[in-house]
Amino acid sequence: DRYGGWLTPLKEGHAGFTVTGFPDEFGAWLHDLRIRIEAGQDVALDLEEGALLAERRAADAPAGDARQLEAVARQLRSAARPAVKLQNVEKPAVAELMARTAPRANATRTQHFPLWVERPEAGFSAWYEMFPRSEGATPPASGTFKTAKRRLAAIAGMGFDVVYLPPIHPIGASHRKGRNNTLQTTPSDPGSPWAIGGKDGGHTSVHPDLGTIDDFDDFVAEARGNGLEVALDYALQTSPDHPWIAEHPTWFKHRADGSVRYSENPPKKYQDIYPFDFESADAAALWVALRDVMRFWADHGVRIFRVDNPHTKPFAFWQWLIGEMHRSHPDTLFLAEAFTRPAVMQRLAKIGFSQSYTYFTWRNAKWEIEQYLLELAQTEQAAWFRPNFWVNTPDILHATLQRGGLPAFRVRAVLAAITGPSWGMYSGYELGENTALREGSEEYLDSEKYQLRPRNWDQPHSLAPLITQLNAIRRRHRLAIAQLDTMRVHHVDGDALLCVSRATPGLDDVVLLVVNLDPHAPHEGWTWLDLGALGIAADHPFHAHDELTGNAYRWQGPGNFVRLDPATAPAHIFHLRSAAA
Repeated sequence: DRYGGWLTPLKEGHAGFTVTGFPDEFGAWLHDLRIRIEAGQDVALDLEEGALLAERRAADAPAGDARQLEAVARQLRSAARPAVKLQNVEKPAVAELMARTAPRANATRTQHFPLWVERPEAGFSAWYEMFPRSEGATPPASGTFKTAKRRLAAIAGMGFDVVYLPPIHPIGASHRKGRNNTLQTTPSDPGSPWAIGGKDGGHTSVHPDLGTIDDFDDFVAEARGNGLEVALDYALQTSPDHPWIAEHPTWFKHRADGSVRYSENPPKKYQDIYPFDFESADAAALWVALRDVMRFWADHGVRIFRVDNPHTKPFAFWQWLIGEMHRSHPDTLFLAEAFTRPAVMQRLAKIGFSQSYTYFTWRNAKWEIEQYLLELAQTEQAAWFRPNFWVNTPDILHATLQRGGLPAFRVRAVLAAITGPSWGMYSGYELGENTALREGSEEYLDSEKYQLRPRNWDQPHSLAPLITQLNAIRRRHRLAIAQLDTMRVHHVDGDALLCVSRATPGLDDVVLLVVNLDPHAPHEGWTWLDLGALGIAADHPFHAHDELTGNAYRWQGPGNFVRLDPATAPAHIFHLRSAAA
């Protein structure tokens, strides 16, 4: 047999539970009583035994429970018909009372299961990724934290909660990558921010082109003033010029010729990046140093870290590090940038990562999306794995966006914002940037990872108004969209239309998304809604208010007609209410 239950912690931080099992004497008695009454048997003796059971419990119960138990005993001895007595003792309140007062002498208990209760933002957030060096840049001159601050009000205005920065540290000069990841560089090439460390410092230093640590503090304060949190990239690797190469050579792996081993993903070679050796003889000192890096930035106001490739480092390290941060900065959140096997991604979630990147980017066909949403919401992993749906990243420009133009950008933004408890986008998405490095590549042409990319944000085709709408809808229905395990996929005609509902557990707030996945053509069909999952009676009409367009419809029953044109409105985002409401 399998049993389940709900636990609601009362505060953030450390919590936990044990499961206690004990004989259910009342449940067994009630089971037999029900059968005998249905069979028309004499149950006078059974009712007396139930009354005696309640009195025995009352003798050892607290005063309030004792009075209720005595009332149960009196009711079982009353002159009421047996069927009426059965109805009274079948009430949930009586079952709870009997369970609460059951003897524990023969109980068995599990081990203690620890929980870490995070703040609400761990389960609901909208992310915007930006390169501060591009904001206000006049190539070859870099933007700074001071110029990047000017963009924060617009990001907050679109309704985002988190502004995420790639590494902001000094960048190595050795083997620096040029434009489009080439090995040929010019003096004006800024290099990849992930090649961390140079003559100006390492992981606790700010790139001098961006400003000073005081400028960074001002940036964080400006973000906070706009209602934004700053998330910082936590990338555990160095350039060949990082100070730690000379200061701590044992923290790195060396080849037979004595050279430091650079990163490889055969046949690819990354000569500008050195990985750490987490299992060296000096690993304990390395772990402490890496913890202190995170604490340094936490002391400067960063409480969210986007962790680069955590699946390539030991689980034990992450479990230790997250525990250390919980002790010193308990409100810290961790996003795992792990595109790897599902079991590994789930393991990272279980050991403490607050959120994770997902395979959302590569789920584009209707059946792929439906299957993936059900996997995330309707399997056990919903209890520990919090997905963050990114529509693009500096590394990932999916073919759907390359070929679908702005209509595809609209569709994917709607999908991510409404089906994802958390979602994110990399700057330039709102402008529909979709030129790939080459056919078949997911890399951007003129990638911002290797060069400055100042942009004109005031373009007439910008999707900023739509993104603002989506984040406003999310906030109005925060509890419904944050609740992953109530998500349901509903049938709708055709392979181009997708129908998904989001709801609070009590179904007092229900959102229904119907979206046209085809960015090239209109599609129409009939929905076939699971009305029970929406809390709607089949014989009662209900209102469907489209929060994207403002249009309202009066529907009844599971079958309702929809038509969506990607050129005008790719989706309906309905707020469903009873027609009587």
